[in-house]
Amino acid sequence: MTPGGGEQSVAERVRAVIAVHRGDRGALLPILHGVQAEFGCVTADMVPVIAHELNLSRAEVHGVVSFYSDFRSEPPGRVVVRLCRAEACQSVGAERLAAHAMQVFGVRLGQTTPDRSVTLEQVFCLGNCALGPAAQINGRLYGKLDESRLDELVLSADLRGAETGSS
Repeated sequence: MTPGGGEQSVAERVRAVIAVHRGDRGALLPILHGVQAEFGCVTADMVPVIAHELNLSRAEVHGVVSFYSDFRSEPPGRVVVRLCRAEACQSVGAERLAAHAMQVFGVRLGQTTPDRSVTLEQVFCLGNCALGPAAQINGRLYGKLDESRLDELVLSADLRGAETGSS
């Protein structure tokens, strides 16, 4: 809490995450994961706070954030769909599934719909190779997907998110 009894500022919340990991060896990655868990993303205004606290340059922190595809610079949609595009899944229809998802949601891989309902991402192995094509939807792994099953799962996840009030 701030002195006036209000909510903590973003910078204070980022510093709290840093404090948890400050003594970790190679603390930057755990800190970035912690910040993303706290806020859903690592925004540009958080980078200077992290850099200052770790005595790194802004460029060093930004370079790590932009290099790893797991880090987002803006909040994700209510439903995060991660489509596997590795060879095993490609051999059983992953490209067709990705093309379908991009058409249905009207965004490219790596983008979020304008209404923030769905974020569509690609990964290059979910470790579910025998059950491809595979996807992870809001952290839950699914296999042997086709277009209609993907649509059903995304709709179901979106409805669950709406019921619980998550965004």
